[in-house]
Amino acid sequence: MTLSLSRRTFAAAAALAPIACSQAGERVLGSSPPAPAAPLATNPLVRQRADTQIFRHGDGWYYMMGSVPEYDRLALRRSRTLAGLATAEERVLWRHQASGPMSGFLWAPELHYVDGRWIVYFAAGPSGGGEDVFRIRTYAVVCDGPDPMTGNWSVLGEFKAPWDSFNLDSTIFTHRGVRYFSWAQREPGIDTNSNVYIAPMKDALTLAAAPARLTVPTLDWEIRGYKVNEGSAFINRNGRLFMTYSASATDARYCLGLLSVDETANIMDPRAWTKSQEPVFVTCRETSVYGPGHNSFTVDEEGRDILVYHGRDYEKIEGDPLFNPDRHTRIQRLYFDAKGQPDFGVPVGNGPLPERLTPAVRRDAFLAHEGDRLLAGTKPLAQTQFRSLPAEGGAVRLSPILRPDRCLVAAADGTVTLAPLNRAGGQPGADRFRREAGQGGTVRFVAQAFPDRALAHSSDNVRLAAAADPASAWIAS
Repeated sequence: MTLSLSRRTFAAAAALAPIACSQAGERVLGSSPPAPAAPLATNPLVRQRADTQIFRHGDGWYYMMGSVPEYDRLALRRSRTLAGLATAEERVLWRHQASGPMSGFLWAPELHYVDGRWIVYFAAGPSGGGEDVFRIRTYAVVCDGPDPMTGNWSVLGEFKAPWDSFNLDSTIFTHRGVRYFSWAQREPGIDTNSNVYIAPMKDALTLAAAPARLTVPTLDWEIRGYKVNEGSAFINRNGRLFMTYSASATDARYCLGLLSVDETANIMDPRAWTKSQEPVFVTCRETSVYGPGHNSFTVDEEGRDILVYHGRDYEKIEGDPLFNPDRHTRIQRLYFDAKGQPDFGVPVGNGPLPERLTPAVRRDAFLAHEGDRLLAGTKPLAQTQFRSLPAEGGAVRLSPILRPDRCLVAAADGTVTLAPLNRAGGQPGADRFRREAGQGGTVRFVAQAFPDRALAHSSDNVRLAAAADPASAWIAS
């Protein structure tokens, strides 16, 4: 890092549950059923928006906030669909002040509905240079009306942190009826840039009890460049509460860690939490996503869990990574393994969101690949994710996320292989499939070159079969 004005330099130098709002990653109860055919989202969802929060509110809208490259304003957009956020009109709610403690950079805003009021939490510091620019603290602005897109916003105040030190990345979550605040802070006496804390809330800016320190950066992947734990996000699934957080410098070394606790345990007891000793979401050169981090959780229009995060699509950065504008908002499906643990896989890369295909008559397998070999079986998540790339005449090409230069190609003898995109050879249309809806929510991929046959599994192999064959029915997830 060559510039002095960065979040990490600030830290080093500085030595309410939503009532009507759904929590990130939770289905909204009592809301209208989702539209049956929502548009397909494409990554990156929104360019040059980092530290992104997306959630689906009880009014049926998706709301999105994030850090803008200039760090000078709080901007909100909303859409009826996740895909619609890409082009949704953006409203500036508030700009940094001309002078004072909120006149410098604004970071990581989050919108929450607290006790009947819309509130945005964000981190800010003063401008003007000198030691004072290192005073990064958490503040809130509040809306005077029921619609955050049209109401007037004003300063509510400063978060009453336990120490007068660098703090940022605040969020709210609810657990067993209690509203908690979580944030990152440099604690005096601990030689780190930031640790992650939680505490129950008394009101929008005041804690109701002393905080619990949940994680301190000590592992090698948490201290690359800087000793950082920050950007916590929470999701309750399968009898456990999970907390993701981001670690290390904000370049390609940025990554996600994971803590979990039994949902019935005392979450204010740090000893009750289990910390993953390895990062759960890291840079992936095969998909060209670098430095994935600062995530949130939401659900798609069908109520399926969605991971929201930012990442760059190139590695080399000129100067300080925090002044590089190309941290883009990205989303992808969040899956859970047989033990109920989240499986983040890898950042899926640019293009339409991929999916997994399971044979309808064999639920223990997925369409997968091992290098260039196709199979039906069990492989790591990333090897079972394929995206449908639009092709001529409404057809699609099926391309694995780890081999974005390849697609499925069918031959007259029924074999199906991976071959280079646009160089499939063989019969015209051999690399294209027509997606058709089947019974019970299944789908079929009918070969454009062989219209009476479709993609199917045969034991552990993948080949063409008669379009009506049960082996050609797949469940997409």
